[in-house]
Amino acid sequence: MVVGLRIRMARDHWLGQFSNAHPAVRLTAQNWAGIDARTSVLDYWIAGLPAGLWSREIQAFPDVKRVEALAEVGDGCLYRVVQRTNPVVRLYRRLGLPLKFPLNILAGTIDWEVVAKKADLDKILAFFGRRRLGVTIVSVRRGIPRTHLPLLTASQRRLLQEAISAGYFAVPRRITLTGLAERLGRNKSAVSESLAVVERKLLESSLGPAPLAV
Repeated sequence: MVVGLRIRMARDHWLGQFSNAHPAVRLTAQNWAGIDARTSVLDYWIAGLPAGLWSREIQAFPDVKRVEALAEVGDGCLYRVVQRTNPVVRLYRRLGLPLKFPLNILAGTIDWEVVAKKADLDKILAFFGRRRLGVTIVSVRRGIPRTHLPLLTASQRRLLQEAISAGYFAVPRRITLTGLAERLGRNKSAVSESLAVVERKLLESSLGPAPLAV
């Protein structure tokens, strides 16, 4: 089961305090690594320039041990933060579940995708309930998430590479479907169907989970 959650962040963690203080500032948690049972290191992309704009404010939070501005990226900066391990991370470790990144944070809320059996999902939701955090289920899917599967087969990747190389996706298009099929020595309708599957997979992957019907 794959469930998308939108969670109101706790104000006893620096991330919740910072995001609530700056509701228009976008943050993305890129990864996580545990240093010991109580300490973690994460890379965050945070909107706002110049590089290091937020370093002093983040360092002032009591649960932050160290912050380093790594690089300017787009309209923001990548920060490496050594911090007290979030209780949610400890729960995931206890359940033996992997953390799925990136995590998007805005205005004191975090979008969190949970990949788990129903029994583990119930434990996660109960945990948020005990901490009185507002949780909204925004999407539900059954089965294995697409990010856990190879996106394209080897033959689909070869077809995509050939089509790109030949200029099929160029603007303006440098080769027709008929010309591409002839170049590949394949039937035109078979090439058309295969390209449609490739395009659908890529679009589904980029769009992410569909929201719940209201």
